[in-house]
Amino acid sequence: MNREQVAEKVEEYIRKNFVFDDSAGPARDDSLLDTGVIDSTGVLELISYIEGTFGIAIEDEELTPDNLDSIDRITGFIESKRA
Repeated sequence: MNREQVAEKVEEYIRKNFVFDDSAGPARDDSLLDTGVIDSTGVLELISYIEGTFGIAIEDEELTPDNLDSIDRITGFIESKRA
């Protein structure tokens, strides 16, 4: 699975599970927390999805906005964990 496919899967999951109107959802570089797309409970759901879908383990110290606050950051984080 290449980077674009990873980004598409993450984006699709976020739209299906966190965007409750007909909007296109956040841009890939939008902060998911600052825009209100996701909250602390949503972060836990997202982590579970990432671990299950991409077969990676996320350590507590990796739970930072640098890794998980936008679709672009999540994609980069997943790619770095899979490398």
